[in-house]
Amino acid sequence: MAHHAPSATATLDAPRTGTWDGGNEPFKASYGKLMMWFFLLSDAFTFAAFLTTYGFIRHKHEVFAGPGKFFASTRWWPVPDQVFNAFPGLHGVDLPLAFVALMTMILIFSSVTMVLAVEAGHRMDKADVQKWLLWTILFGATFLGSQAWEWTHFIHGTEKGLTMADGSVVHGANLAVNQYGPVLFADLFFFITGFHGTHVFSGVCLLIWCFIATTNGTFHKRGHYEMVEKIGLYWHFVDLVWVFVFTFFYLV
Repeated sequence: MAHHAPSATATLDAPRTGTWDGGNEPFKASYGKLMMWFFLLSDAFTFAAFLTTYGFIRHKHEVFAGPGKFFASTRWWPVPDQVFNAFPGLHGVDLPLAFVALMTMILIFSSVTMVLAVEAGHRMDKADVQKWLLWTILFGATFLGSQAWEWTHFIHGTEKGLTMADGSVVHGANLAVNQYGPVLFADLFFFITGFHGTHVFSGVCLLIWCFIATTNGTFHKRGHYEMVEKIGLYWHFVDLVWVFVFTFFYLV
């Protein structure tokens, strides 16, 4: 007896039961969220490469071993407590890492408000989404302003400065000189924190657009607030990366 192969129509009409049969959403993630995860993964590799480079360069330099109290020199790597010890409005007061700790707390709070915005979107609560997005924007903008102040202080330096071998005195840091130690420390500081700051700025821009779209009712008309969730993934990634930048530059 002859056997007939199933027709193309029957094959197309057959129910799909496998996750990867096509036409399904793997792990219940939409195409947009899946692409955001791919982007964040590639971005994580970039940050990992930068921080690994920082680790190798720091390992190559000497560590201050005394005698006496630490002082800046191009021979050894700076001690973060002695570099990042200023606080806005408290000139001359030694507060090691206090301002950087405040900046970190601001980003952590922004992650909390972002979570609340996403949760409100799941409830289709437009007013709450607006409220928590606005708080997240304010926290993000505050972080950027704080980083701008830190860069300004780092660039201008202290009144004492660093006396070089030729007798000249260097104040502050840029890509060519650094009163706090080796020039590479300043180069890496500007490059890595600047790269992260660019991500924060991009995130704030996306949040502002998202806030305007929410206010106009764009997402409510769609019947979901998935865009808020996708931007939230990006924002949480930026916050998480800062934890590693904070650890490498300020704590280790």
